[in-house]
Amino acid sequence: MAMELFAEKGFEGSSIRDLAARAGVNVAMVNYYFGTKEKLFESLVEQKASYTRGVLDEIVKNTSLSYIGKIDAVIDTYVSRLFSNRIFHRVIHQEMMLNQRESLQQAIVDIIFPNTLKIRQILDEGMQTGEFKQVDSTMVIATLIGTINQVLLSRMMCNKLLNKEASYIPYEDQQFRDRVTGHIRQLMRDHLLK
Repeated sequence: MAMELFAEKGFEGSSIRDLAARAGVNVAMVNYYFGTKEKLFESLVEQKASYTRGVLDEIVKNTSLSYIGKIDAVIDTYVSRLFSNRIFHRVIHQEMMLNQRESLQQAIVDIIFPNTLKIRQILDEGMQTGEFKQVDSTMVIATLIGTINQVLLSRMMCNKLLNKEASYIPYEDQQFRDRVTGHIRQLMRDHLLK
C-alpha cells in the first residue's frame, strides 16, 4: 500500500501520516518499524530488488541455458518487472536523479547494485567460455537496463516515437513489451555473439 502511495504522489509528496493511513495503521507503528519515511522507502526498494535477485540467481544457476539464453532470460525478467512496476520504478529514478537525499540515493544504489553483479557474472562466464566476444560488461549492462529505462521514463516521448495518441499506454500493450524484448535481445546477440 505504501508503494502505491509513493507511486501516486512521489517520495516528496508522501507523508508518514498518509502512508500510515493508506496502510490502515497508526503513525507510531510506522515509526516503530521503519523510523523514517526514507527507511520505509528503502525497505520497499529492497523487497523489489531481492525478488529480482532471486530470479537472477536462478538464471545464473540454470545449466540448461546457454549464456545467450541466460541473457534472454535476464531481458525477459527486467522488461516484465520494470513494466509491471513502472510507476514505482520512476519514483526510484527520480530519487536517484534529484540528489536531494544523498543517503537515500546511496541506499538505493547499494540495494540495486548486487543485481547488476549477477548480470556481469553471466557476461564474464560467457566470455570465458568463448560463447561471447570480449566486451565491456559494464557498458553492456548499462545498454540493457538503460534501454528499458529510457522507454519507461517518458510515456509522452514513447508515444511520440510510436506515433500513438496521448491516451495510449504502451507499457500495458503486450505487443509493445514483445517489441522491446525482441529489440534488446537482438541488440545483445549482435553485440555479444561471435
